Formats: sequence, structure tokens, C-alpha cells
Amino acid sequence: MSNIRPTAPVELDDIQGLLRFGYKHHSQACFLLLRVKDPAAARAWLASAPVTSAAPAEPPPATVLQIALSSNGLRALGVPAAVVEGFSSEFISGMGGDPSRSRRLGDVGANAPSQWAWGADDKLPHVLVLLYALPGHMNAWQNAVEAQCAAGFDTLARLQCSERGDHEPFGFLDGISQPLLDWSRDRPVRDAEQLHYTNLSCLGEFLLGYPNEYGGYTDRPLLSPQQDPQALLPRAEDLPDQADLGRNGSYLVLRQLEQDVQGFCQCLHAQAGGDLVRQEQLAAAMLGRTRDGQPLLPSTPASDLNAFDYSSDPRGTQCPLGAHIRRANPRNADLPAGAPGLLPWLARTLGFDAAALEQDRVPSTRFHRLLRRGRAYGQDGPPGPTDARPTGLHFICLGANIARQFEFVQGAWLNSPHFDGLQGENDPLLGNRAPGLGSGVVDSFSMPRAQGADQRLSGLPQFVTVRGGAYFFLPGIRALRYLAQLGDKGDTP
Repeated sequence: MSNIRPTAPVELDDIQGLLRFGYKHHSQACFLLLRVKDPAAARAWLASAPVTSAAPAEPPPATVLQIALSSNGLRALGVPAAVVEGFSSEFISGMGGDPSRSRRLGDVGANAPSQWAWGADDKLPHVLVLLYALPGHMNAWQNAVEAQCAAGFDTLARLQCSERGDHEPFGFLDGISQPLLDWSRDRPVRDAEQLHYTNLSCLGEFLLGYPNEYGGYTDRPLLSPQQDPQALLPRAEDLPDQADLGRNGSYLVLRQLEQDVQGFCQCLHAQAGGDLVRQEQLAAAMLGRTRDGQPLLPSTPASDLNAFDYSSDPRGTQCPLGAHIRRANPRNADLPAGAPGLLPWLARTLGFDAAALEQDRVPSTRFHRLLRRGRAYGQDGPPGPTDARPTGLHFICLGANIARQFEFVQGAWLNSPHFDGLQGENDPLLGNRAPGLGSGVVDSFSMPRAQGADQRLSGLPQFVTVRGGAYFFLPGIRALRYLAQLGDKGDTP
């Protein structure tokens, strides 16, 4: 594919700010799951809702509002079927709408959509409203927004978030590993082989309407000018005669993950025989980092806990191959490292280099990155021995391709019992322990040693249970206004 040389600046004022900022300093958050009850009133609110953009603001706003819509929500608002069908098939069918998808995602048994509190059957959300606030501002802000929504929507659920700070409920520092987005559009965009891992990602991996890692544009709804006579939408960068409904938008994945903190602590205690030092070693091995975020690779600089790859640890003797962070982000390039020159490259490419072939069992990371924006829920401190309050993570990730990003990472890396040549184990923290195709029991976790046999934990229980989930479209602000007025013309879904 020929090089694409985009020159247009990124339209920050049309992008919802969650994708750029994450609102980490807005420590209070609540996510509202809504269902349309009066389409006209719902559209009226969406047309004027005070959505916060990605444009810089000083000082930062005290409150932030972001809006995402499910495919069912688009239909409920009166968006024509022909427009809805322009979105990806994964978004259209939904997270819990396909048994095959549920199996791939590990949503079986206790994780099955039939067991969810929301996200399946008659509890499918139409609209997700994400509220963020600086300390002391949430209550009044949430009450005001809910009052504004009342005419058009019923509230399906209020997903309250805790103020745990930077640590997730199991006690690990979270949010360290994130891709860097090429906001300045300086990076050449082309389909060229990369021989070294980089944390810098093409903007089109996370924003529709921009070139991705393949040097192309991800499919999204493109409309004729006649479908946008008022020119509310930006024009497509690759097809300037088309109105681009996807540009400056992203797909948003939301999953409510309940964490069994007591069960995790009890398992570590039992596996370590009560040795507190050993418990921390096992916890770090399962995640791939110590609780303060230090990766299990001694060469990593303390000043940048994200500045490493696994090229110096191919067998996983420092950070186990099946550790959570290694599954979620293998940090590999398109080909294993090797000698320079055409002949060594051909040997690695054609599979004649045995050492390289051994290290080429995991697809290239750059095509499967996730931008995470989740928030913890439940108690803010460690639970007491009799504390039964649900605790977990409202997992949120953003990406331009649900199948290639979230579903691939969840199914092929986190949930797979065969990741990187492993056998009989899935993610030690998120795994559902359910046997997959061609595998038996998957309740183990192996820790390779430089000398001798691997250490292996067996009989691991399930620590995380899915309580709800859905796929949403986080539109650009102009696209949100366009969608809000579509049903005004009397169109039928």
C-alpha cells in the first residue's frame, strides 16, 4: 500500500475528551445506563447535552459529561437501519448477543450473559452517560444530569465508581501501560514491517476516520452528501465526497468485572503456605508487576515503568509467559529480533530460523492495542473479613476495531489456554477456568525457572466474574448532533 501523507490537523474540539485525557484527576465518576422511553425527548437532550471535548482547557472543568450509544440505542432513537448497518458487525450484534462470541470472550458459566445484571435480553442499555467530577462536585452534577434525562430516558443502572486512586481492588497500581497516540500526526502511516516494539500507535487504531497500523482506514459509516444536506458531519479524509459519521469517534467496550478480593488473598495464602513474602512474590508473578507497578524485569528504569519489552526474557524466567500484563500486551514486533540483512530476514520470515520461530508464536502487538479508561467500584480500602460488598472494575476500553482489538486480546490472549505455547492455563487473574476447545482443566499457572522444571500453581479458582457488558459507539460531537436530529425527519429504524 502506498504511503498516506495526511496533512489535516486533528479536530480536538470534535472528539470526546475521554479518549485523550481519561480524566484521571476527576476522582469521582458515575456511569448511567439509560433506555429510551420518549425518542423525541431523548433526541432533544442528546442534541444539546454539554459534552466535553478533547480540546485543552485551563483550568480543567469541574465536571465532565461523555455520551456513547449502543446499536439498540441508535434504533430506539429512530436512526435509519441503513445508517446503523454501516457500523461493524460486532457493534451491531452486541457483546452478549451471540453464543459463539460469548464462548470466545469467556462469557460462559458464571460469566454468561444470562447471569448478567445488565447488558442482555431486556436489560440492554441504549445510551451510556459517563460523568466525571473533581472532588465535591459529583452529587449536584449527577442530580442535574439525571433530571435533564428524565423526560427521554429510563435509568437501567447507575454504575457508581469508588475513589480508590491509582490502585485496582486486588491492590496493584493500575493504568500504567497505555499506548501513546500520535496526536501530532508526525509518524509516517504505511503498511511497513516493524522490527522493534514501539508504544506509539497510529491515531486510526483508536479514532475512526484516521489511518491505522495497516496504512488504511477502518470501515465506518460513510454517507452521501444528500444524507447530510446541512453538512453537519466532517467529510471523509480518504473519500472527500462522503460524509464521515465515524470520524473522531471510537468504539467503547464496557464490562462490569466483579473481583473476589477475599478469594484472591486466601488463594495466595494457601499457595504460599502462609509465607507473607512468598505471597507477594506469587501475586507479582501472576500480574507481571509488583503491587507498586515495578515490572519483573530488573533492567526497567524506575523513572518509566512502561519502558521495557520481553526480548531479554524469552522463556519467561523473570516475568512468566502467562502473567496478566504479558498476555494483555506481549510487547513484541512484527518479527523476532535477529541479525541484520536480507538473508537473516528471509530465514525468520520463512520459518527457517528455529530460534526465531520459537519466539514467533504471538501475533504482533501493534495491531491489538487497547486504550483503557476503567474505574474501580466498591469500597475504597481493603475489605474486612466479613465485608460482602461487591467490589471490582468497570472496565472500559476504546478502539477503532472491536474484533481486532478487544475481542482478540480477550479471546486469543487472556482467555486462551494455549497462549505463547502454554498448556492448561488462562489468565491467572481474569481467567474463568472453563475448558476451551481442545483443552482440559485450565486452573494452573506456570512460572519457568532458569534451571530445572517450571514451578506450577494448580487448582486456581475464578477470581473475576462478569456482571454486565455492552458495546457502544462514542461518536464525535458533530456526529452525536447529527444522530440526534435524524429521527426528527420521521425516519423509521
